[in-house]
Amino acid sequence: MSFDWVSDIEEMHGRYGFHKAVNNLSAEDKKKFLNFRLSFLKEELAEMEKAMQEDNKEEIVDALIDLCVVAIGTLDLFEVNPYTAWNEVFDANMNKNPGVKASRPNPLGLPDLIKPEGWVAPSHKNNIGTL
Repeated sequence: MSFDWVSDIEEMHGRYGFHKAVNNLSAEDKKKFLNFRLSFLKEELAEMEKAMQEDNKEEIVDALIDLCVVAIGTLDLFEVNPYTAWNEVFDANMNKNPGVKASRPNPLGLPDLIKPEGWVAPSHKNNIGTL
């Protein structure tokens, strides 16, 4: 059993020839491919919404994992380092403060992450791969 999802996705893409296929795309076709991946994420999100309406917990779990696979897989196929991207976002989020964001409805009153004064957004400028 593997616990490195990024490596698992890289292995899957390698097995089925996705890396080579995407690397051979023109810049214009890469934009089309990115739009395809966006549609794929929307499809998986719609499946989750349907599963929630049907109270199908197994399908909710499946849809959540599929969303992760497609999102991380998209980073992989565009040669973005997911570990670096994750760390940028994680570090930025850990520098926020718990609180209430007035512009975001929060009917359960759960803590939200609030950007304090001087907060620095994550930067991915050196990690955009072939996007």
